[in-house]
Order: sequence, then C-alpha cells, then structure tokens
Amino acid sequence: MAQPTPAKTKVAATGAASKRHRATARAAGKAPNTGAVKDPKAAAKPATRASAPTPAQAAAPVKKATKPEKPPKPVRQKLVRDGFTMPAEDFALIAVLKVRALAAAQRETKKSELLRAGLHALAALDDPALLAALGRLTLVQQGRPKKNR
Repeated sequence: MAQPTPAKTKVAATGAASKRHRATARAAGKAPNTGAVKDPKAAAKPATRASAPTPAQAAAPVKKATKPEKPPKPVRQKLVRDGFTMPAEDFALIAVLKVRALAAAQRETKKSELLRAGLHALAALDDPALLAALGRLTLVQQGRPKKNR
C-alpha cells in the first residue's frame, strides 16, 4: 500500500478531527465552536461609546489647576580653590574642633567649614582684638615646603 503525502494526511486529519468535534458537541447538547460570540445577550446589545460627553459636560468650562509658585533658586557663589601651609599644631587643632562640633551639635563638620567660620569670627572682631589674635600666631615661612629626598 502506498503512503499518502504529508500534505494530504494533514488535511484529512484536520477534516476528520473537526467532524468528530462537531459530532461530540451535538451529542453533548452544546453548540459547536464556530468562532461566534459566546454570549447571545452581548451580541444583541448595540455598541455604545463610553466616552461620549453629555451636553452638560460639554458646556462646563475646564478649570486648569494653578501650580504653586516655586521659591527662586539661590544664586550659586563662585568658589575659589586655594592651598596654604600651616604648622602641624594648627592642623591638629582643626581635628579637635571637628570632634567638638560633632559632640556639641551632633553635626559632622568639614575642615573648610571650620576655616570659613574662623574667618567670619575674625571679621566680626574690632581692630585691636583682631591684631591681638594675629599676634598670638607663630610665623610660618612663606611658600611651599621643600621636598625631602
């Protein structure tokens, strides 16, 4: 017996399976699945547009929400980077002041913040007090320290 070609087998199998499905559906009292709408009530209802505006909605003016005004951004200050030399004792004093600020205000403080606060404190002094504070400093040689080779 000759074997049928794969294309003919596929068509024959599909036709037989659909016939069996229809016969089984009729015996069970069900309608065969023909791709139609399953709910007959849904098919009887006419399609309506859910977003159709009513005349009252169309006549109502649309109010735009006003945005709260933002406070103006602060002007960024120009920063200047500079380097300087100081004695080791004064540098250690910065570390002591950082620990004091952390203990007193529970706030980490940067070295630059301490130096700036010191400048503002010196600027608030009168001339004799400023000269007295400057007189207590040890003189430092100007310029960069020599490299040890």
